[in-house]
Amino acid sequence: MQKKIFNIQTQEEFTAVALEIFKHQFNNNKVYRSFCDLLYIHPSDVTKIEQIPFLPIQFFKTREVLSSKEKIAEIFTSSGTTGSITSKHLVTDINYYKESYLKGFAHFYGNIEDYVVLALLPNYLERKGSSLVFMVDDLIAKSKNSESGFYLNNLDELAKKLINLDKNGQKVLLIGVSFALLDLIEKHQFNLKNTIVMETGGMKGRRKELIRNELHQLLKSGFKVDEIHSEYGMTELLSQAYSKGNGIFETPNWMQILTRDTEDALTILDKEKTGGINVIDLANYNSCSFIATQDLGKVHKNGTFEIIGRFDNSDIRGCNLMML
Repeated sequence: MQKKIFNIQTQEEFTAVALEIFKHQFNNNKVYRSFCDLLYIHPSDVTKIEQIPFLPIQFFKTREVLSSKEKIAEIFTSSGTTGSITSKHLVTDINYYKESYLKGFAHFYGNIEDYVVLALLPNYLERKGSSLVFMVDDLIAKSKNSESGFYLNNLDELAKKLINLDKNGQKVLLIGVSFALLDLIEKHQFNLKNTIVMETGGMKGRRKELIRNELHQLLKSGFKVDEIHSEYGMTELLSQAYSKGNGIFETPNWMQILTRDTEDALTILDKEKTGGINVIDLANYNSCSFIATQDLGKVHKNGTFEIIGRFDNSDIRGCNLMML
């Protein structure tokens, strides 16, 4: 199935694989099966992806969402606020995650070996179980460059290295959590020509939440770059969408976004209408590939999407909270 998922080329192929995975998860995932049964939805009644039930993301906090009997290889956990219940993504085959992020990065950014990867992810490094740290750690290793690495609070060292690498014409990917990137530009001045600055969202309670436009204007001004890139991912997903500017995200071929009516969760909206974000992530083969998130957004006619905010009653999470 892994080969089938990561070689999807057309919408027809995506639909066929999604329907196959829906049947697999209906039959093998107790939590998802119970959810579908409550809705009286059976695979025999489902002929298109819009009819597939999307499991509310909160189930990852209270249940073991598994479609496999294999041994659990990794447990990814969300950061959460102090005292809150965190999500757990139980991963039985880590190769699905590795192939997803490596192929996804290559699709959007090319060969990882062309980059020095500098990661400014202090809050993620300070806890265990971060899927983002797992991914970035592997990207650092795959870059095969001794200059690549993680930074915690050593902002002066990072600034010096970033300026020198950029000045020497080295392609750099600086990936960081929003509050840490703001800390960096408040201490140092930059004029970057060869660096991609990618924010992963969230202030983690360290700063006041900013609307996305305001955050990106500050970062563009501070780093002297034309665009701020963004990564849209979360603990419950094994795939990422990327934005190369203006908060417009693209998905890899094995991931798609739909929007649902905020008053009727079973109604899928037309393109260009704002609603709750539903994610189809086929890389989640061994957990659940059909997830109703707490994000609000809009899908454009060409399949790109943007995040517009969050449901008022949902927890704060660290992955692109910023509202437009």
